Amino acid sequence: MPRIVREADVGWQGTISRGTGVVEATSSGAFALPVTIVSRVGDPEGKTSPEELLAAAHAACYVTSLGSELARGRTPPERLNVHCTITMDEVEGMGHRIVASAIVASGVVPGCDSAAFAQAAEVADQGCSFSALIRASATVTIDANLEQGEG
Repeated sequence: MPRIVREADVGWQGTISRGTGVVEATSSGAFALPVTIVSRVGDPEGKTSPEELLAAAHAACYVTSLGSELARGRTPPERLNVHCTITMDEVEGMGHRIVASAIVASGVVPGCDSAAFAQAAEVADQGCSFSALIRASATVTIDANLEQGEG
């Protein structure tokens, strides 16, 4: 795989407590999302936060890793759903830190049994760069369940 470089910018106006910012995907132009300190520590009010963006990034990394593992096992998925919950908490003597990322994954995978899905889910976690990044200072849990197909 080639080296991957992506970029984002944040512009902020006003004080941190009353101001507002915009997080922009400058590499792709895919999004420009509003962010405030309130959206980070309180009610999001339709705005994002670094923790929400990390949850999205971890979920996207994991779903592509899982899909690749299933395809490698000759059971490409029909559908995968991944939900990620990032938890930030006060850590004594260190301030607020990301302490956990919990992935819940499910999928419809023709020709795959529960054991093979569980194995693919484990290997996908090992291959997900965001799992590795988060695991360096927090816990990562995976709960993966195979669904029955619709046919």
